[in-house]
Order: sequence, then structure tokens, then C-alpha cells
Amino acid sequence: MPEWMAIYDITDMAELTSETYTNLRTAAVKSQREKDTMKQIAVDRRIFDLAGGREAKAFQPLEDLDAESAGAELVAISLSLHPGKEQELDRWYDEEHFGMISKVPGWLRSRRFVNSSIESKDRVEWLTIHEFAAKNAIGGEEHRAAASTPWAKDIMSNVVQERRRRDYRLYYTFGPAPRDLQRLPSADAVPFTSPDGKTRTIPAAQPDGPAIESYITTKDDVALPYRLEGSPDPDAPLIVLSNSILVEWGIWDGFVAAFLSAPQNRKYRVLRYSTRGRSSACGDRPVTVDVLASDVVALLDALRVPQAAAVVGVSIGGATALATALQHPARVAAFVSCDTSAKSPAGNRKTWGERIAVAEKEGARATSGESVVGEQLAELTVRRWFVSASYDGGDTEAEIARVKAMVRSNSLDGFKKS
Repeated sequence: MPEWMAIYDITDMAELTSETYTNLRTAAVKSQREKDTMKQIAVDRRIFDLAGGREAKAFQPLEDLDAESAGAELVAISLSLHPGKEQELDRWYDEEHFGMISKVPGWLRSRRFVNSSIESKDRVEWLTIHEFAAKNAIGGEEHRAAASTPWAKDIMSNVVQERRRRDYRLYYTFGPAPRDLQRLPSADAVPFTSPDGKTRTIPAAQPDGPAIESYITTKDDVALPYRLEGSPDPDAPLIVLSNSILVEWGIWDGFVAAFLSAPQNRKYRVLRYSTRGRSSACGDRPVTVDVLASDVVALLDALRVPQAAAVVGVSIGGATALATALQHPARVAAFVSCDTSAKSPAGNRKTWGERIAVAEKEGARATSGESVVGEQLAELTVRRWFVSASYDGGDTEAEIARVKAMVRSNSLDGFKKS
């Protein structure tokens, strides 16, 4: 049977004893899918503290977007020692072994760990992880030499009580947000909704699949909901859609359906998201175009996309696309800015102030009690966006009603901050 290893680097080990983390293992938080999966696998969970290591000048952490990680290999060595032999092992690693292992072609980094102080220790276990590029000389002359010196043989004979080695090849690098569309076209894929309702995976067999709906959290702790769909190829070019103010990513439904219906466009992934200001939880700083551009980069980072094939935006989304391209040119191959301008007209502040006043006067509230934009401003907004001929009593008018509902339900506080 294949063996899999998942590694999580933690910057603050105290977080592993926090309620936020320990709750993840409670039945109330686990999804049914997780419960069913855990019945079918054996999990050996270990926590280690970093004890030291070395890395090559060319080393890049796997979480770096430009790291060449495909095919990377990892050698894990677990050691238990005879009592009182820790210092001898430390000296051997620091004075000989790390130096020799670093000469193995393809070597990138070696780190030593000891089982963590936050767990009870029935026995002390040392773990060394050696990381190599895809093209390497594991098992070659230099590698064999590092393990066959007189000092190495003495360590294995007189210091080490038990030694276990496992070799692994990199399979997947996780990011801060779910992005794996590759499994969703499978006939075995089933719909999934997380217990908190914030993440959904939609298989290809569903009418609006394959897709992932979830959210990212920005550096200033703002949640940005998104939908990722299109090609299941994890390296497929990505198009980012940035919407106008007062609506959410559903505004793009018709466009995305038409775009992906064309065979030549099915090579793309499409990312749309609800911009900052859709909800009242939009941070403490003013929502400027620069902030909105940083949100696009945060989305790309979270989904591990080095460069978007294009960023397409409408209205404030168009200004966001322009700002992203200007401020982060390496992250955007092309951009399209629709119905927007590079500079806000002089009268804009007064106009937006009048619109906010309309919503404040109505005083509409959602069922949650939050102040929302309401009916009056929603009606004024869609009348500006859609010409009279659009009110045809048919499909177009139904679409207007859908957009109006988006505007009506937008947070008033979020609108004012935008």
C-alpha cells in the first residue's frame, strides 16, 4: 500500500494547543466526508520542534510560487538513540554529515527535528528531512559517501538505537485556499459543503460544475469569497473577473456560461470574487483602488497562481484591473478595464454621498439586522445600468431583478467604506 506524508510548518507551536486548532478534531467540526475518509486510513500524527539545519543558496520554499517543485524528492530519516548520546549525534551532523550531504547533486535543504515539547515524550525521536530537486543523485556516489565514513558508521553502531528511512516524491503543495478542480470531473466525485457552509466543491456532473466556492483571508483579516471553475488542469491559465460596486461574483454568471461554452475557451480557469465592501467586514483601512489591487494579488497568492492570464473588470473592477496591472506587472499578462476611468471625476464624491444618503434615509435591514442598501437605491442603480428597452417582461427583465436583489442586499457600511 502507498504511504503518504503531509508536512505542515508551524511558526508558533502554541497555536497547536489553541481552541481554534483542537476544535478541528472534534466531531461537531468534522464533515461527514472527513469522518468517512478517516475510517478507511491509518493516520500517524507527529509533532516536532526544529533543532537545526542547512540549505543551499538556490533553495526556495515549496510555498514560493516560483519554486521549481515538480518532481521534488524528500528523504526522511527517523532515529531513536541510546541514552545520553544526543550531543554526539549533534556533532556528527554539524561537523561532518550536513557538509557531505550538501555535496549530493540536487540537494536543496536538510532540517533536523526532535519530537515536540508540547507532547508527552515516552521516547525521544529525532527526524531528519533532506530535500532534493527532481534531478538529483540520491543513492549516488556522493550520497553513499556521506553515510559510509568511519564517523558515520560509529554513529550508526554506537549512538543510534533504531533507524527508519522513507523516501517520498512531492505530490501536492497546499495553499491557503482550495483550488483542486482536477478531481471534480471524476465519476466518483460528490458534492461537498463544509460544516460552516463557507466552502463548496461542485462536481462536473452537477449543472454548474466543476467548481470550487470558498474564500481567502487577506493580511488585514478580510474574507473575500470566490468561485473557481473551468479547466481542471491545475496549470491552466487563469482569468480573474472583478465586479462593480454593490454586487457579488454572481453578476458574472451569464458571461462565464457563455465564455466556457466555446470549446476554445475551455482551456482556461476562471476566478471571480466578491470585492471588499460587499459586506461590512471590509477592514479598518479605507478601501482604495490600491487596496483592491492588493486583494487581487492576495487571491493569486492563495491559489498559487504566479501570473494571471488576464484580469477583467467593470467599473470599480475595471479600475482594480488597471491598478493591478500597473502596480504588479509581473502578476498580470493582460487586462481589460470596462466602463471605468483612470481617475475619479471631480463630482464623484458628491454623487456617491447622495446615493449613500438615499440608502440611509430608507434604513433597510437584512434579516440578520445588518443595515443594507435597500430598495430605493437598488432601483435607482439598475435604472442607470439597464436601458428602458431591457424591461421586456422576459429573460432580460428577470436578470435585472436578480441584479437588483444583489444591490439591495449589499451592506450599507461596506458600501460607505468603498
